[in-house]
Amino acid sequence: MEPIQSALKKWMQSNESFKEKYVKIKEEVLQDPEIREFISLNPQFSQPEIDKNLIKLYEYKTQSKQCDKCSSLNGCVNMIKGYSPVLKTDNNEINIIYEKCHNKVIYEKQKEQQSLIQSLYMPKEILEASVDEFDQDPENRANAIRETIAFLNKANSSMPPRGIYFHGPFGVGKTYFLGAIANQLKKMNISSMLIYMPEFVREMKGSIKDDSINDKIDYFKKADVLMLDDIGAESQSAWFRDEILGSILQYRMMERLPVFFTSNYSLEQLESQLSTSNRGGIETVKAGRIIERIKQVSNEISMTGENRRGI
Repeated sequence: MEPIQSALKKWMQSNESFKEKYVKIKEEVLQDPEIREFISLNPQFSQPEIDKNLIKLYEYKTQSKQCDKCSSLNGCVNMIKGYSPVLKTDNNEINIIYEKCHNKVIYEKQKEQQSLIQSLYMPKEILEASVDEFDQDPENRANAIRETIAFLNKANSSMPPRGIYFHGPFGVGKTYFLGAIANQLKKMNISSMLIYMPEFVREMKGSIKDDSINDKIDYFKKADVLMLDDIGAESQSAWFRDEILGSILQYRMMERLPVFFTSNYSLEQLESQLSTSNRGGIETVKAGRIIERIKQVSNEISMTGENRRGI
């Protein structure tokens, strides 16, 4: 039987239209910057070998690379949805492997979070928050904006070890800042976990029954960025303060992982709040340990201003 390559060559010679298209596609493929770089880094491949692998190179060229042609995971244009092509050499041959793209990694992290914690869901306006919509309020919010931008700028290169402890009265935008930071981190392919503290307490208490509490604690410890909204608002117990919150903060302090907080209390006021258990006891030393850990994983910033919730 005549070899396929030989037969294809004869067919191309007799079909000028196809030949012209083939030559054009070949030129486009070989002029692709990433393919040119790959070929230059692998001089062992002769021109006939490159021609032999033109279909693979064409496949690579036409696929989206790490979501550059995709608006979302559902809008993925690749042959294997959620996977991005990578050119590799194997046994002196050109091959394509597919690795998870940024959108799929983020999607899987979000699915994993939702399967563990049901209290992740936040109001729509928080989920849509944006740093671009921060208003410039020099008297009341300038420090908060400056610290937020500084953190995000550093996160572009390496994760800072401290987040921010936003505190102030109701409605000044503390939780909105968390949502905006989380959305900006998402653009950097950094996941964050945003939790409403009163729900967090109830979630952890309920986890004792289904024996999932250790898995959840471990997840909070190791989250890329942890955000605890409204700390101090929950009904406090010594068990949650010391065994849950203390354990999570201790791990993140040792591993230099940032935590963001919002609260109606300053750290000094929160220490007094945490020292009083729901049984009426006063435990100043243990509350002080929590405050010291909070100081190690965040910088305290005061926010004031008008109540924006009625707007």
